[in-house]
Amino acid sequence: MANSEGSSGPVTHVFRGTFIHSTPETALQVLEDALLGVDTAGKISFIGKGENLLELSQKFGFNPSDVNQLAQHEFFMPGMIDTHIHASQYSYAGTALDMPLLQWLNTYTFPVESHFKDLEFAKKVYTQVVKRTLRNGTTTACYFATIHTDASLLLGQIANDFGQRALVGKVCMDRNNSVKHYRETVQESVDETHRFIKELLNKKYPLVKPVVTPRFAPSCTEALLEQLGTIAKNNNLHIQSHISENIDELKLVKELFPDSETYTDIYHKFNLLTDKTIMAHGCHLSDKELTVFRETGTSLSHCPNSNVSLCSGILDARNVLNHKVKLGLGTDVAGGYSSSILDAVRRTLDASKVLTIQNPQHQTLTFEEVFRLATLGGSQALSLDDQIGNFEIGKDFDALRVNVAARGGPIDLHKVDHLTSYSLFPPICPLKGDDRNIVEVFVAGRKVVPCEDLALE
Repeated sequence: MANSEGSSGPVTHVFRGTFIHSTPETALQVLEDALLGVDTAGKISFIGKGENLLELSQKFGFNPSDVNQLAQHEFFMPGMIDTHIHASQYSYAGTALDMPLLQWLNTYTFPVESHFKDLEFAKKVYTQVVKRTLRNGTTTACYFATIHTDASLLLGQIANDFGQRALVGKVCMDRNNSVKHYRETVQESVDETHRFIKELLNKKYPLVKPVVTPRFAPSCTEALLEQLGTIAKNNNLHIQSHISENIDELKLVKELFPDSETYTDIYHKFNLLTDKTIMAHGCHLSDKELTVFRETGTSLSHCPNSNVSLCSGILDARNVLNHKVKLGLGTDVAGGYSSSILDAVRRTLDASKVLTIQNPQHQTLTFEEVFRLATLGGSQALSLDDQIGNFEIGKDFDALRVNVAARGGPIDLHKVDHLTSYSLFPPICPLKGDDRNIVEVFVAGRKVVPCEDLALE
């Protein structure tokens, strides 16, 4: 176990118990009877062994009696990271899954998103989605908003107010023939993107940042894509979009961009593939395209619930990892009907097993690997792994306190003689548990769940 320090201030919280996290070398590491200290900046100041309590208390200046002891069936895990979620679509999550992607967008998504010019409506939905995802253990979310700048800024404010770490994107789209009032001109999109970036950065929110957001290639002209690539480069910003989700989408992309060899080439041409880019789906990417992703540092967000719910395809996550492409998990609400990354963990395992059924030579993802995708993998995909993703000294304390035996929870524990309790806990909670098992949520050292303000309206 690591026993080092990197505190930037006095220790304000010390926890003792079991900590479960991932490292680049180890998919799932269990630290039993560990001590973890958090400083005034919300960063992890030390990790040590419980047996060294007296020594550590003297070194870091805390009272051993102030240590927060986890209960028998509790453990800490890193906060979960949703690398792709449409905040505006939360208003109809769990419904309208009776069409494939392109028809679904035209029939349900664009009409609903057009209503977010109404700031009262936007406030209600955005407050609900931030509260719900925090309660589900999502400490970091990469949000699509809508084309409406003021409503997108409101989403950033709400995430900040409730303490969620977030990348927020004002959607850019200058092509939309189905809902003609829900689109921009190139100049409008560029001007409003500049305004969104400037105003959000001027807020100086510590955990909320803008992300340049071309909706996807079929919704953007080359002129707009070129401008957005320049904006992202000049401001050193994250970029998010969609790619290769659906077969019909691929055909449409070929019609709209006949000079591009592949879908990936379109984004690459306009400098939209960088080490701060996260692309959702990628179900039908070729190995050649995955090589471009690796070479540019571009990440993929795996959204298995949505991929199946909209009959889009099944991403071969093993192949993505074999190509050494950064990979995280996304809920993709409302294409995905659940706003919980726990659900994404389960669906990722299911999708991998389906591929194994189809091809017995396929190497099925393990639970441990998928746990890493939900935490450290997500931080790598968002290029935030220097700040979050696991329990390393100097990183922010983004964490979930999990109680496997939570009162009223969905898990019934049974004694299994050949399994120790802690070897059983890591897989049982993500696979059988839900938000009732998440008793506390911390973001940058601040406890954001439970919180009176988080009572769902």
